[in-house]
Amino acid sequence: MKKRIIIYMFFFICFTFLVIIACTQSRQDKMFGTLRVSTINPRYFTDDRGQAVYLTGAHTWNNLVDMSPGDIAEKFDYVNYIHWMKKYNHNFIRLWAWELMNWDTRGNRETEAKDHYVAPHPWARTGPGNALDGKPKFDLEKWDPEYFDRLKYRVKYAADNGIYVSVMLFEGWGLQFSPNAFENHPFHPENNINGINGDLDGDGMGIEIHTGVNEEITSMQKNYVKKVIDTINSFDNVLYEISNENHPPSTDWQYDMISFIKDYEKTCANQHPVGMTFQYKGGSNQTLFDSPADWISPNHEGGYRDNPPPGNGSKVILTDTDHLWGIGGNQAWVWKSFLRGLNPIFMDCYDGKVLSRNFDLAWAEPLRKSLGYTLLYAQRMDLIRMIPQPDLASSTYCLANKGVEYLVYLPDGQEITVDLLDAPGPFQAEWFDPNSGEFGETGTVTGGEKLILTSPFGEADAVLYLKSQ
Repeated sequence: MKKRIIIYMFFFICFTFLVIIACTQSRQDKMFGTLRVSTINPRYFTDDRGQAVYLTGAHTWNNLVDMSPGDIAEKFDYVNYIHWMKKYNHNFIRLWAWELMNWDTRGNRETEAKDHYVAPHPWARTGPGNALDGKPKFDLEKWDPEYFDRLKYRVKYAADNGIYVSVMLFEGWGLQFSPNAFENHPFHPENNINGINGDLDGDGMGIEIHTGVNEEITSMQKNYVKKVIDTINSFDNVLYEISNENHPPSTDWQYDMISFIKDYEKTCANQHPVGMTFQYKGGSNQTLFDSPADWISPNHEGGYRDNPPPGNGSKVILTDTDHLWGIGGNQAWVWKSFLRGLNPIFMDCYDGKVLSRNFDLAWAEPLRKSLGYTLLYAQRMDLIRMIPQPDLASSTYCLANKGVEYLVYLPDGQEITVDLLDAPGPFQAEWFDPNSGEFGETGTVTGGEKLILTSPFGEADAVLYLKSQ
């Protein structure tokens, strides 16, 4: 009889534990209204709860349009990708647009040429006649339902899993650097039935498409943007990105598109944040800060790779490995960015099927995990009250709400000096090892002075969390 009672108790405890996990996960997955820049702490977005919403996650190039070598693009397993993200506790992706019909990855310094066929596109391929890739020409006045049905489904599936989505509207890198790019663009005169020629200066590149100098082309682009907004405006998890790594002459066009989206969404049920990301090559981070965008992604200037400057709240900053390294990044960068009030995101080779150069699971795995670890801490803390305060820790990486909470990163482990002169305590001290995902020694410390605390993980990097009792 006693054995049976013990067994029943064991299963009851297990069931209760699973219910708690399920309820907690459900709260994390639920969206609480659209995002807007916090007025309390404008380094972060907030929602209807008034809490800070920290964004972090891994994105990959074919998560919206399919792309692979050959004449038919291999279908991307989006459901598996979202579940993969959940495993790492990520909550944000860039949903990539790709304007070209084919992408020659030699432009990305791949060791061998790969021509990736890309589909679907926003416009229907109806003909008559074939485009330069041998498939029907585009009708730039007709939409491809597959593209917009897919967009809606993928935004919704991400929302159902607690993941925010920045919908990329245009893609500027490919048109500049992929070999023979303009020949693979729908606005090449041989690729559409509407007489549209985006190569306004006749140099064979067509990058004027993203400058706003041609009213007919800009009108078509804005009609496309309106179609995107009409398709996904009802979802709370949406952000917009004007264009990936467009050239510096696109500045006025991007500014105009940001304002256009904001004005158009005023007529809609919901309003969403709009972002502008670094202009490659030759752009300036100042152009981003001067923009009407709600959020930005800078390049490495100013130390965003190795010693990120503290976010000052003038913009929400999503610092992206894409614009800092291309394919690159490391675990320390994740924690340094988080502790400086930034939102780090990772351009991930994922399964290596699109780009494989430098793809190494051993290199990427710590970075992916630490993104999720930072989100755990962001959700545990009252992040809306936390600001970067480098002077409070000898490592200079410290997020703090003075007297209440302190999160400190030790890039080299060993010991840290934390300034608690204005905080008498006591504090619960918790150590975390980002290399193993395990918690180390915990205990109570008393403030009122500068404390020297020693990491239990030796010379490995470590995280220290102090919470007022």
